Amino acid sequence: MGTDMIRAVVVDPDVPGRLAIALVDPPSALPNQAIVEVAAISLNRGEVRRSLSAAAGWRPGWDFAGTISVAAADGSGFPVGTRVVGFLSGGAWAEEVAVSTDAIAALPDSVDFKTAATLPVAGLTALLALEKGGNLLDRSVLITGASGGVGYFACQLAAAAGAIVTAQVRRSELVEFVKTAKAHQVIVGNRFDQFAPYDLALDSVGGDVLPGVLENLALDGTCVTFGATAGSEVTFNVSKFYGKGGLNFYGFILFHELTKQTAAAGLTRLVKLVEQDLLKPHIDLEASWQEIAQVAQQLTDRRFLGKAVLQLRT
Repeated sequence: MGTDMIRAVVVDPDVPGRLAIALVDPPSALPNQAIVEVAAISLNRGEVRRSLSAAAGWRPGWDFAGTISVAAADGSGFPVGTRVVGFLSGGAWAEEVAVSTDAIAALPDSVDFKTAATLPVAGLTALLALEKGGNLLDRSVLITGASGGVGYFACQLAAAAGAIVTAQVRRSELVEFVKTAKAHQVIVGNRFDQFAPYDLALDSVGGDVLPGVLENLALDGTCVTFGATAGSEVTFNVSKFYGKGGLNFYGFILFHELTKQTAAAGLTRLVKLVEQDLLKPHIDLEASWQEIAQVAQQLTDRRFLGKAVLQLRT
């Protein structure tokens, strides 16, 4: 687009939903960055939640998929015309983005933009959190909040790694849904003893769920926590935790994990699993990015399961 302005999603406190599409300066790339024409974006609760309090002009967005229009000047990455999926720490919801070549992965023809756009935050969180459990073959893995974007991916990834997967949900009507994510057994509520003990647990719920998770870990088991949808204040019996022996409790933030390994490496693995039909997102809502404010509100209100994908171009 040259020096022309581009359109991007920005925080506008004066409009319903606080999100609007506005004209902004086009991206300028560092030598190790490519310019990508964005075709599809995916929403996550974290960026939507922050937009509710962010200052005017703040640009949200982590997940995107599109086509490279300008290759990185240093020769890294992919050539012009390559279809890619990528991760940004902000500002991904725009017609064009500048992105480091170590944060994008190439897409085969069999993986469309809308599927790819669901992968960065939810997929990388699930993949890297599961890695905290080491070799999962024939190990017992518990995924709480399994109907969410991360949980749905985590169930599939754990099953693909050979784990025995127990999914936890809040409501009985979600049981069949998480079984489509290859969960072997499902818990409704916060009683975990039926299928205990668990070698690895991924918890995004906190509140009244996390204490039962911690108390039902196996000897030398690990609990990875990366959210608290049911509440951040948690009380648990610490003697039942340390008294078991060798238990690990890991606080997971994706942005920190990506300082230790590149997003490109994980995205490449996720894309390959999608291509092999071992990983499939549940996209419950597809719309134009012109509807960003309405879709963000629906996400906040939990009016759909799975992922929401917005199209910028087909």
